[in-house]
Amino acid sequence: MNDMRILGSQLLHGLQYLGLIIVALATLVAVGIEVNTMWVARTVTLADLLLLFIYLEVLAMVAIYLQSGKLPIRIPLYISIVALARYLILDMKGMDNLRLIVVAGAALVLALTILVIRFGHIRYPYDKDEGGH
Repeated sequence: MNDMRILGSQLLHGLQYLGLIIVALATLVAVGIEVNTMWVARTVTLADLLLLFIYLEVLAMVAIYLQSGKLPIRIPLYISIVALARYLILDMKGMDNLRLIVVAGAALVLALTILVIRFGHIRYPYDKDEGGH
């Protein structure tokens, strides 16, 4: 029975690493497509740069997970904030006031969430053997 648990655990870890490799490769393909789009257009916009930052954060998230086996929750929150900023930049002219306020409010809520998490980690740190994220 113990051998089955070990085998199951190893299988799940292997699938996890395979998924991370797929995410990293897909992100690299997306970066290549975006760079090619900028090259063909012969221009770089703020929206392009923000999209590249999103891709870099995804790669950083994969690297951190591969190195530590842990996923800091702040990284997806950072990615979400940059994605909302990019959305605002791209579609601001077509947005009504309510949508603009809601999207900006969502970014503010995410930023406040990051602050609360950081405060929690400082004020209530994990024990070393708890393995907190």
